[in-house]
Amino acid sequence: MPGPVKRIKTSLAQLPPSYFAMVMATGIVSICSHLLGFALVSAFLFWLNTAFYAGLWLLYMARLILYPARAAADLGDHNRSVGYFTVVAATCILGTQALILHHALRTSMALLGLGVFLWLFLIYVVFTLLIISAHKPSLEEGINGLWLVSIVSTQSISILSGMISAHLAPAFRLPLLFFSLCLFLIGCMLYVLIITLIFYRFLFFKLSPMELSHSYWINMGAVAITTLAGTGLLENGGSLPFSAGLHPFILGLTLLAWSAATWWIPLLLMLGAWRFFITRDPFVYEPAYWGMVFPLGMYTTCTWWLHKITGLWFLSSLAHCFIFVALLAWTLTFCGWIASLKDSEKRT
Repeated sequence: MPGPVKRIKTSLAQLPPSYFAMVMATGIVSICSHLLGFALVSAFLFWLNTAFYAGLWLLYMARLILYPARAAADLGDHNRSVGYFTVVAATCILGTQALILHHALRTSMALLGLGVFLWLFLIYVVFTLLIISAHKPSLEEGINGLWLVSIVSTQSISILSGMISAHLAPAFRLPLLFFSLCLFLIGCMLYVLIITLIFYRFLFFKLSPMELSHSYWINMGAVAITTLAGTGLLENGGSLPFSAGLHPFILGLTLLAWSAATWWIPLLLMLGAWRFFITRDPFVYEPAYWGMVFPLGMYTTCTWWLHKITGLWFLSSLAHCFIFVALLAWTLTFCGWIASLKDSEKRT
């Protein structure tokens, strides 16, 4: 078999289920760029993200056809299965992009329908397979930040549902808003469950530099997207018959989520400094880098939207600072990805 063909097939076989994090990261950086006035950057990232989304679907479909056993085995793997939730989040974030940037309601509704279908399949199939598995890893080996993508996917559906509801007739708006609220609350419940295990793993098990992957930034990203989902409900939830009594509750949860996201940032930066500057772990591109870009873009977006809902002017200044951090992180990760592709071509 020719070398390049063999290498391509090997890459497909080993393709991590979480690679749709590239779409998540690019999509949210595009959205926050649009909100903060970087229109050309936002438009470029939207079309690039559309290409990423289509290309990744082609790759994963090819993997499913060529290596169905591997794809099925991933669904029951504690370290890989949760990566499939990036497909749900990427689908809904692309739908949110289409709605915010181009007012493409039908496209957004189609992507929402696909996202809900994928979420229902994954949330029950993956968790069922992990629960009934006869061979389970220890907590130290089986839990990592990628597990929180299940929360990100849940809240991404809540956000897109709430945004679409504002464009629908009242007869359809109310059920969709209630659905958005339920997903928001489910996401909050899942975060409490999973972050408790992750924090326990941090404190009571040895953590090597290599184990401290960039996916742990989703510790922050999951509560950042929860904040954004909460602001969406505060903005669009006036149609709910019990909205008056619900408003303080949602506002409290939203502020709690934003505070938690903010709390995580210094700790994650210190852990990153320990990994790269103290233990001298080398900077090498890996798909998990996209899992760091996404939380930075999401924190920028949720902070700006929280400012819009609450009128806290200083949050707008914070968002305008973080947009440059998010753009820099995306650019460096994108360049690292391109460099990795070139290195792969040289090896062939």
